Order: sequence, then structure tokens, then C-alpha cells
Amino acid sequence: MKFRIWAAALTASLAFAGAAQAQQFFRIGTGGTAGTYYPVGGMIANAVSQPGKIIATAQASNGSLANVTAVGGGSLEAGMTQSDVATWAYTGTGAFEGKPKIGDLRMIANLYPESIHLVVKKGSGIRSVADLKGKRVALDEPGSGTLINARMVLAAYGVKETDIKPEYIKPNQAGDKLKDGALDAFFFVGGAPAGAIAELASGGAGIELVALTGSSADGLRMANPYFAVDTIAAGTYKDLPAVQTLAVGAQLVTSAKVDANTVYEITKAMYSDSTQKTLAAGHAKGKFINRENAVKGVGIPFHPGAEKFYREVGLIK
Repeated sequence: MKFRIWAAALTASLAFAGAAQAQQFFRIGTGGTAGTYYPVGGMIANAVSQPGKIIATAQASNGSLANVTAVGGGSLEAGMTQSDVATWAYTGTGAFEGKPKIGDLRMIANLYPESIHLVVKKGSGIRSVADLKGKRVALDEPGSGTLINARMVLAAYGVKETDIKPEYIKPNQAGDKLKDGALDAFFFVGGAPAGAIAELASGGAGIELVALTGSSADGLRMANPYFAVDTIAAGTYKDLPAVQTLAVGAQLVTSAKVDANTVYEITKAMYSDSTQKTLAAGHAKGKFINRENAVKGVGIPFHPGAEKFYREVGLIK
């Protein structure tokens, strides 16, 4: 009798261990809570989780640079990143010049365009990037894609970082300081509408968006093909007109070391009818996360799991 009880207990414990082993945890690095990565990453994690198989979670982070580094080091299974940062990390160029390449970085999907926002106080007299000289400007935190792009934009318009009074803080902190008169402008790269900027506009803080146009913007785009001409539509932020700017692609990346079947199941779940409806309804950028955009603007190899799905649906030949 005792033997049968012991055998049954052993069988149950082995079954439990097998189930626990089969269950995959999939951590997705996003960005600051006031940006676009965080809510979109949370929607993706909820949509692709499969009870008993895959538990996906979205984690707040410092953004693109931090995410690709964490994915490369194995502390995250996946991360959201700008297309330029992903390419630099894989090739050891740009922001990764002189650093070890993240050769195992792999693509799951291109998601949506990320607009470069230059937010200024209404009536500040700042009409172009060149007008930022001598001003208090937030460039976002180290580890963010925004900081990298802000520096590129400043350089393209002939503005050195020493020409401004830079602050390295997140958009929600920058928004508070702008509202209080302690800051003149801040950069943010992300899908519009971004929470921190929408809150400023709807709260009557009095803000404007500065256009990124002209020969300086054209030169930046020609030298860096991952930049595209973009327009933040009128009404995206309360009472603000349309403004032309530049954009990069937001992408979901992983490591070649992550299980192929797990990535296949996650990719398949992302593009299921139910997930597509959830994403389109949940955020303004959600409707861009579709099969048509999934394989566009990709500068690194696909993960075999993602590639398998795209081949099955005819997106990759």
C-alpha cells in the first residue's frame, strides 16, 4: 500500500516537473511607462501568452539600446527596439561602433513607425532644431533610442550637444519640467500618440511640435536609409496641427538561442485574427502591427521560428 502511494506521488511529481519544464517564460523588454513601447508590449505579451505553454510578460526598461543588450546577454528573451539600433547592434556599427557585435540578435517582426517628436513650449519661439541653441533640452536617458536619434538630429542641423543645456530624463519627467517652465524642449522617438505628450496637450500645458524638414532632414535621411519621411497627423494630439517629421521602425527582436518553437508560436499568435483585433483596438499604433508590415525594413536575420511562420503564410519565399 505504502509503495503504491509512493509510486503515485512520484508519478505526480514527475508529471508536474515535466509540465513546469514545458512551460516557457518569455520576457519582453519595452520602454518607459509614458512611452509607446510599454503599452504596446503589454498588449503583445497578453495576446501571445498561452496558459501552460508560454507565459509572456512585458517589462519596463530604458528602451532600445538597453533591450538589445539585455537580449544579447540573455536577461530578456525579447525586446522592442528601433530598426536602426537593431541593425547597429548586429553589425557593430553606429552606437555599437567599437563594441562587441550582438551576432545572435534575430528578428521576430517589424511593428509600426516611430515618429521623432520635438516638443516645445507654446510661444517659445523655437521653430527649428537650430533654434535650440542655448535652450534647456531633454534628450532622454542613456540606453534609449531617443537619445541616439536626438544626437543625430542635432548634428544634422549643426547643433552641438555643448550648444544646448542637455538633460537626460524620460519623457514623463521632461513633460512635467516643460509644464513647470523648467525646460524648453524635449525629444521623444515613439509611436504617436505617446502618453506623456498626449497628457501635456490635453492638460492645457500649451505645447507645439517642431517639424523636421528641409535640407538638413533630407541629408540625414539619405545618409541613414532607415529614416523615413513621416507625418504626425492633425489631431493626434489635442489642438495640434499636422507636422512633418522623420520616423524609424519599431521592431520586436530576440536571440538565436531562444527556442524556435516558442518563437514560432508567439509569431503565429501575434498575427491571429483575435490578436489583430485586440491590437487594432488597443492603441493607435496597433493597427500597423499586421502581416503586411511584419517583414518590412528588416536589417538583421529572422529567427528560424518567425521565418517558419512567414514562409507558411507566403510573406517570405
